[in-house]
Amino acid sequence: MQSKQFVAVDEPKLLAIARQLAEQVAAHQHSETLTLYLYGELGAGKTTFSRGFIQALGHPGKVKSPTYALVESYHLPPWQLHHFDLYRLTDPEELEFMGIRDYLGDYHIILAEWPQRGAGWLPKADITITIDYAGTARSMTLAALTERGRELLETL
Repeated sequence: MQSKQFVAVDEPKLLAIARQLAEQVAAHQHSETLTLYLYGELGAGKTTFSRGFIQALGHPGKVKSPTYALVESYHLPPWQLHHFDLYRLTDPEELEFMGIRDYLGDYHIILAEWPQRGAGWLPKADITITIDYAGTARSMTLAALTERGRELLETL
């Protein structure tokens, strides 16, 4: 497993790391679903990272937190990006009831916050992103779990 460590001293630095990863995704386009898991305590910066990633792929507007809706989708040609926040999920099987298979396919990107709550129903992660508190900064570990994930992290 390849991993990279970063320290984000403030929100702009966290957004810059998200933007760099999005640039790698854009530079290494594949048709298969790309899955990113985001781990971290409440308020650690998972949604902020997601916002930076989504906007870097071309979304011009605000990025809403999907906490209550569970998923917000964005059409960012050539991708369909689905941002999941599974914090309020009580049973992983709820993903089947909400039609998780409809969110998978060619040129789809899954950003999943609290992915452990969707265990067994989400696709396996290509990259995990763990954001931890480090005083007033954030410590970040990006780990590649697939060859595609390694390709994306290689030049980050």
